[in-house]
Amino acid sequence: GLPCCAGGTYSGGYDEGCGGVVVATGGKSYPGTGSTGDGYSLAAQAGHTVTELKPSLVPLEAHEGFCSQLMGLSLRNVAIRVEDTEKYRTVYEDFGEMLFTHFGVSGPMILSASSHMRDMKSDKYVIHIDLKPALSHEQLDKRVVKDFTENANKDYVNSLGLLLPRKLIPVIAKLSGIKTSTKTNQITREQRAGLVDLLKDFKVTVTGFRPIEEAIVTSGGVKVSEVDPKTMKSKLVPNLAFAGEVLDVDAYTGGFNLQIAWSTAYSAAVAASGI
Repeated sequence: GLPCCAGGTYSGGYDEGCGGVVVATGGKSYPGTGSTGDGYSLAAQAGHTVTELKPSLVPLEAHEGFCSQLMGLSLRNVAIRVEDTEKYRTVYEDFGEMLFTHFGVSGPMILSASSHMRDMKSDKYVIHIDLKPALSHEQLDKRVVKDFTENANKDYVNSLGLLLPRKLIPVIAKLSGIKTSTKTNQITREQRAGLVDLLKDFKVTVTGFRPIEEAIVTSGGVKVSEVDPKTMKSKLVPNLAFAGEVLDVDAYTGGFNLQIAWSTAYSAAVAASGI
């Protein structure tokens, strides 16, 4: 049976020492905190539906080998668009900060984007990064022309210092297809246009989520239609309630998941106390 708050066991009813049970065991994320997913099995034993458990707000592994080369590079004030290549549609767009890691990408925008990736498959999702979102293609082209003109006799790879972070230069130079030793005054209009396109659409192909142990929050859990939203009490079992991440509710970064935990816990506590 289920452990009771007064030391008894739950087997469909309650012993006299226990007026009710609130399951607030957390999800499967961050097992080091003691949150190992036990609440899901407890809910299932009580007859509740537990929806599929997946990592959410989690870093992403990527196909491209250059991510490890860019490890530790933080990009600020960039825009991303996440494309579902199977359905040919955009599932998420954002502007802000992201980070390259040895396995792929992370950072605030990436974590939020992960919560929109359903039925994860290798190569299904592509992240399109606009490295210069404040500039249109035409404006960026003029900026590149200006930099190339001021560095007319320099090698191409040495002319990008004012345009890109140092760590990103060799990667962009290689992906642009322009030989790094090419003098900037020898770069053709077509080559320059390809560079501008690359800066406005730098692609990272996602191969999968990082393990759920690395996720900030667990997606999935006790089916919310089986829980009273005002009291957090079970609609199936008398005097049983749920609170926090054990429920099938998750949100973006920024404290929203903490608010879910606090609000559901407060409602469950008030209902359990009979106030």
